[in-house]
Amino acid sequence: MDRRERNPSGDRADGLAEALRTGPFSAALRAALAARGLALHRVQHRLAQRGISVGVTSLSYWQRGLRRPDRPESLRAVTALEEVLDLPPHALTRLLGPRTAADQPVARPYRTVLEPAAALEALLAGLEAPADGGLHTLLHCEQVRIGARRQLVARKSRHVVQAHRDGVDRYLAIHQGDPGCQAEGVRVRATGNCRVGRVRRHPGTGMVVAELLFDGRMRSGETAVLGYRFEDGTAGVSSEYVRGFTYGGGAYVLEIAFDRSTLPVRCRRFSRPSANAPRQDVAELTLNGHGTVHLVEQEVCPGVLGITWEWT
Repeated sequence: MDRRERNPSGDRADGLAEALRTGPFSAALRAALAARGLALHRVQHRLAQRGISVGVTSLSYWQRGLRRPDRPESLRAVTALEEVLDLPPHALTRLLGPRTAADQPVARPYRTVLEPAAALEALLAGLEAPADGGLHTLLHCEQVRIGARRQLVARKSRHVVQAHRDGVDRYLAIHQGDPGCQAEGVRVRATGNCRVGRVRRHPGTGMVVAELLFDGRMRSGETAVLGYRFEDGTAGVSSEYVRGFTYGGGAYVLEIAFDRSTLPVRCRRFSRPSANAPRQDVAELTLNGHGTVHLVEQEVCPGVLGITWEWT
């Protein structure tokens, strides 16, 4: 009996052709990577040579179907991927198609990324907040200012959001003060394209939730740019700042600005998959001559990002 030798290259080519014909996008991308024998870091390098910046993590999420490339810069990266992977024009982009309800981002509960959960849920209930606020972040730039007494004085945000359902008319901003924070002393300011609505405070935890109201109701796919500021300064010595993300995707920039009269001796960034999980991805940060450190996350994952610092 004749035995025919299997041809792995031929199998991969057949699998790629089928995946490109039927999709989904993630399966086609996996098949193309396998057929070309390219590791993700090599793909990232070749994209960078074409002026396209995309992280290995994002590429991994795309091929595993955990995230969808639908921002303009992501779609440019997919077009470049077709060239890098020697695919016909539009072979991958056509598989993305329009976003459907099934593609809408899925939010994790606030309690998985923020503490104390019970206090937060009580405040949100008082504002009749739905489980899905209808908005996800495209870009969030945040600066936290630490004062001469080593306390969190204020934090300001420039925030770009996108609606993933019709009728959204507000954003809920959450502030969690450091231990000892007096919630009644925290002030909220609208600094751009919104106005402050109802504000709810939880005195025992230093938590404040504020409505930031838009001029009208947004349609699905519309974007808004808003600015806001929390003024605190009511707590004791601060040693870290964290931000919880219920949605994945979007870029985040966090800058900590210290008073020049009292600077920390060490700063590190970290992440957590949930509020109570141990720190991971810990990395040293260098304090610059202006007394600031920062982190940049090009595409966040649901969970927690933060910066911690030591005074002595």
